[in-house]
Amino acid sequence: MMYAQQQQQPMMMAPSTADSDAYSGKSAETRHLKPGELSTGTTIMAVQFDKGVVLCADSRVSTGAYVANRASDKIAQLHDHIWCCRSGSAADTQALTDYVRHFLAQLAVESGRLPEVKVAAHLMRKLCYENKDNLMAGVIVGGWDPVSGGAVYNIPLGGACIPMPFAIGGSGSTFIYGLVDSEYKENMTKDEALALVTKAVSHAMSRDGSSGGVIRTCVATAEGNERAMVPGDKLPYGPSGNSGKGW
Repeated sequence: MMYAQQQQQPMMMAPSTADSDAYSGKSAETRHLKPGELSTGTTIMAVQFDKGVVLCADSRVSTGAYVANRASDKIAQLHDHIWCCRSGSAADTQALTDYVRHFLAQLAVESGRLPEVKVAAHLMRKLCYENKDNLMAGVIVGGWDPVSGGAVYNIPLGGACIPMPFAIGGSGSTFIYGLVDSEYKENMTKDEALALVTKAVSHAMSRDGSSGGVIRTCVATAEGNERAMVPGDKLPYGPSGNSGKGW
């Protein structure tokens, strides 16, 4: 006698209350955060040009979904012609820039000459790498020195140190990689580099909810430094931009 083989259907388990509470009201970006940890965001960028470096950043500081400061300055000076763009934890990156600024000042006094951008980048890299378990800091170091001219170093989370012709970072950077790859060219002039960074960062600000405010720029050359600011209603792209494209 043949018996029909019965197949047991798998039981569908209802999601637990703990799982539903963990994902309740949270986006994919914030589900991995520990209790009490806040999600921060920014857009930073630096580009070499024929006579130096242009650094650029937005001005929004966020704590989770709350904008804590809409007009902060994320471009910090490390020495006369050396600057860095900060992303991640504001407290961590402020402490790092204070340490590197102190060490570079000591080095300049002891050696009697301007420190190199490479030295500043490797000091920052050493601090980030050796304290990577306790820090949330992504930094771009850029500037001019008599040895290398204009130089840009990208120091992402974890403490790597990568020399690059241009670097972008922060949560808004994911939206503009293709734009920057298509628009960047070697040996740009200062005006071309300024136009590129303001265009790219304004695009990131329009797409990334954690980036916004105004655009701050810094041009570092042998002649000195030029700071500038583009107000939120004068951005080259966005709801208030003069192009009006995409809105």
